[in-house]
Amino acid sequence: MTVERYADRGGSSGVAAYRIEADALVVRFKDGATYRYSVASCGAGAIADMQWLAEAGRGLNSYINRHVHDRFDARLAPPDD
Repeated sequence: MTVERYADRGGSSGVAAYRIEADALVVRFKDGATYRYSVASCGAGAIADMQWLAEAGRGLNSYINRHVHDRFDARLAPPDD
């Protein structure tokens, strides 16, 4: 599974890497926890926002904490880099 390193432009994010899928976003946090957030679990608007934030490299961790927190559809083994 190929992931992109999260840019962390703010310098204090808990997000380490991500992978954009057609209907989901896989997020790996710095502690190694990896979650898949999907349209089915969070809604299309939230996934679109999260994908945009992931590519921008800013605000993804805050968005997850404020809006979708535990609405992931799967906890995954950490993806390969």
